[in-house]
Amino acid sequence: MRILITNDDGISAPGLKTLEDIANELAGPNGEVWVVAPAFEQSGVSHCISYTHPTMITQLGPRRFATEGSPADCVLAGIHDVMKDASPDLILSGVNRGNNSAENVAYSGTIGGALEGALQGFPAIALSQYYGPDNLNLANPFETAAQHGAETVRRILAADPTAGSGYRLFYNVNFPPVPANAVKGSKVVAQGLRENTRFSVEPHLAPSGRRFLWIRGGDQRAAVAPDTDAHANLAGYISVTPMRADLTAHDALADLGAAFS
Repeated sequence: MRILITNDDGISAPGLKTLEDIANELAGPNGEVWVVAPAFEQSGVSHCISYTHPTMITQLGPRRFATEGSPADCVLAGIHDVMKDASPDLILSGVNRGNNSAENVAYSGTIGGALEGALQGFPAIALSQYYGPDNLNLANPFETAAQHGAETVRRILAADPTAGSGYRLFYNVNFPPVPANAVKGSKVVAQGLRENTRFSVEPHLAPSGRRFLWIRGGDQRAAVAPDTDAHANLAGYISVTPMRADLTAHDALADLGAAFS
């Protein structure tokens, strides 16, 4: 198996090393793992692509490249440049430092990398490690992803339908904020919503007198509906959510159509 991996935390992020280990286990001794990751952190860029300016790409070692671009840029570079002579069989994005459950999906560069993989017609999976008081201070905060990652990906691939017409499925996996031996299992669930949690800004005044804004995330342990990703994660379960790039609100089509008829 030939696997292309990327992330949004950058080429030097510890979560990428965890993903390399997962990918190498999946690829096996006769497989190949190719890394194309951002040269610098690209958290929160969603599915951004560098459409209006070129992206520099640098080879750092065998099958290892860094780009001055987003995770989606990296996937495009991997498919159409780095691996153009032999396409990947699988694209993995992560392992993200922090969860990409609930509304975080809309902002995540990790999700953006997997989404681009699906748009290009490849099996693609985003993997993220939820942080919390039970795992934040572990010697390896990614140990849950490290120990359960390969098997989770195998189970997804075994169930992944053959790609047909329309938008291809991709998958969002979040590992719970607990030690690896405390994981209760896996659940296939919908994307959740932290109803009263919003991203916001925090203003700061620089010594020069200029005003700057820092983006602040919301409460990542806020209550969410049962049978959704964040609820499963906070209960100690790995969440697996099938997704598509189609953003149409299909449930609203009929009523809106009637209003315009």
